Amino acid sequence: MAELKGEAKQRYVSDMFARIAGRYDLMNTLITGGLHHRWKRKAARLTAHGLTGDALDVATGTGDLALALAGCPGVTQAIGVDVLPPMVALAEAKARKRNLTEKAVFVLGDAHALPFPDGTFACATAGFSLRNMTDLPGALAEMARVVQPGGRVTTLELTPMPPGKKSGLARFYFQGLVPLLGQVVAGDRAAYTYLPQSVDRFLEAGRLAQVFQDQGLIDVGYQRLGFGAVTLHWGHKPP
Repeated sequence: MAELKGEAKQRYVSDMFARIAGRYDLMNTLITGGLHHRWKRKAARLTAHGLTGDALDVATGTGDLALALAGCPGVTQAIGVDVLPPMVALAEAKARKRNLTEKAVFVLGDAHALPFPDGTFACATAGFSLRNMTDLPGALAEMARVVQPGGRVTTLELTPMPPGKKSGLARFYFQGLVPLLGQVVAGDRAAYTYLPQSVDRFLEAGRLAQVFQDQGLIDVGYQRLGFGAVTLHWGHKPP
């Protein structure tokens, strides 16, 4: 299913995430050994560093990255947007539990057509969602559109690792063990077969950086995390 494109991919991905929403956080913690929280905090700090204003988290899922943004200095309010009502409901529940309902707000919306005017946000980010976009350049262009001149766009994503022993071990883990874990814990082997396979079909870190540049972003760079399996990209909207 990782080879799906266009509307077929959008339908499949939406149905899949709706199915696994209730176990999504638990599975992320099990798969990464809890490291995904550290990566998201790092991404939030980089995204908001030196900026003042509202921050946007695109395809927010259960809201971890938006909530991390809400705690960053200079962020007046973090807005998380997601196309799936079950994910938005889970994110809102987290915000209530942490008494952050005024600092972190979650709304329904499509990453490919964000429901905000140009230049609304000081910064925008997306975490572990690019592989599921039906139009990656278009989604990045939308993030750049809604960011103010001089603002920052960042993404956190699993990307193909360079060939080598680490890559082989990662492949064995993600494509061999993660589907079994998905079957046992989430009751959905298909979803946790698709998600690792989608990494193989995704852009390498350098090619993703080029897509940032193609959307008009400048000072583009990236840093590998998670033993090289995760990449944090950034770029700035020209002033």
